[in-house]
Amino acid sequence: MKVQIKNMVCQRCILSVEAILRGMGVPYKEVRLGEVILERELSQDENEVLERELSAIGFEMIEEKQDRLINRIKSIIIEEVYADTPSNLKLSELLSEKIHYDYSHITHLFSEAEGKSILSFYNLIRIERAKELLEYDEFSIAEIADILGFSTPAYLSTSFKKLTGHTPSEYKSLKAKGRNTLDSI
Repeated sequence: MKVQIKNMVCQRCILSVEAILRGMGVPYKEVRLGEVILERELSQDENEVLERELSAIGFEMIEEKQDRLINRIKSIIIEEVYADTPSNLKLSELLSEKIHYDYSHITHLFSEAEGKSILSFYNLIRIERAKELLEYDEFSIAEIADILGFSTPAYLSTSFKKLTGHTPSEYKSLKAKGRNTLDSI
């Protein structure tokens, strides 16, 4: 049985959900961003407890098919941006391949539900990752552009300034950084 969970955005989220399932004594096969594969169906009581426990730490079980699809799109994008070795596929190809829907269909659904395009969401996530990498101060702007799939460092800088109001260099020198949590994007 698959359970879709909203707002899972990082490895700690996975660990938190695993801890809840272990605490409940619910056997599972796998927990990944936005999804849990259980070994069996949950009883109504277990389902209610799981919903309550997830809600207590900021997660939400997703019931509607469209909401599950939107959550899956977001999870794929976040996984891709944070992957150690991102795929070399274009975003449209990656999503179509993993979700098994035509890209024009999923982009329409996503835009309607989220009020922004998939590409806008993708760029927001890439900029948040760029902020994180800038704060670590381990990579040059050119290396960050390459890691995040920007065609040039100039394109990263332009996109970064458009979304944050600062160039990457300016952001690096700011005392108070302005990172957003991924689930708020």
